[in-house]
Amino acid sequence: MADGIRYSLSTMWAQQDRFEDMHAFAEAAKALGYDSIEVSHATPTEQFERLLDGSGAKLSSIHAPAPLVKVDGKRNSSLNLAALDDERNTAIEFTKGSIDHAAKVGAGYVVVHLGGIGGEMLGSELKQRRLFDSGTREGPEVDALRRETLERRPELAPPWLEKARESLAVLAAHAKERGVAIGLENRLHYHEFPLPEEALELCADYPADLVGYWHDVGHAEVQARLGYVDKRAWLDTLKERTLGSHLHDVDGLGDHRAPGNGDVEWDYIAEGLPRSALWVLEINQRQPDEDVAGAISFLRERGVIE
Repeated sequence: MADGIRYSLSTMWAQQDRFEDMHAFAEAAKALGYDSIEVSHATPTEQFERLLDGSGAKLSSIHAPAPLVKVDGKRNSSLNLAALDDERNTAIEFTKGSIDHAAKVGAGYVVVHLGGIGGEMLGSELKQRRLFDSGTREGPEVDALRRETLERRPELAPPWLEKARESLAVLAAHAKERGVAIGLENRLHYHEFPLPEEALELCADYPADLVGYWHDVGHAEVQARLGYVDKRAWLDTLKERTLGSHLHDVDGLGDHRAPGNGDVEWDYIAEGLPRSALWVLEINQRQPDEDVAGAISFLRERGVIE
């Protein structure tokens, strides 16, 4: 863990009118018990620059491709690092930009979404999610949709995964030159990269302090609830390569709740998350101040953080 950094708060929570001036967000984060900030990929350029302009904030990490920029009317975060066309090159350039920003401000980590198979969820997963949200979580239709999702991914993945691997090679070389580490985040949707064994294979090509794994509790929980990946498999497989974490709670399939405002079972996180990993609370803007403040003690009581 970076020197002097223990508890980091993502600017995801800053997506509120009262934090239009990011100096106010920096002050609020400090008052609530956080000693550093992660810049979310939803942070516009103006807010990002204001955060750096005398706010006194210490940045732990940048979630690529921050800051937020529109490309042909779409957010740069929608660009696919595994794309089979020129979109991949554009995605690489924006992620390089996040690495450059991290180096300039002394943030040690850049969190990366490595892309996926195409730009949308598999149709079977989308249907299963809709059933789950409507209250149908088991039964023949759910089983058939889950089976289709699990079977389709390995059929479709190889060319997209190879492009993701090529993108990572470019980004790792760029990060090495700038003294920044890349954290490959587990993703919310099953068509996205990487799965646990894919992450282990991707990390194996690089030193542990250059490319590692970034554990998002909510994403792991959601994939487990849909029956795709055992939530324990991520840290069981990748504990030795884990650089950091996004800590938040889950209600149904809705994540980014303040820890304590959902039903995640935190014991496996406490057991599997190495003490060297950075703790980032990635909490959405609808969570009240007292819950954002209470998240630290909640996680401390459960042995997740010190």
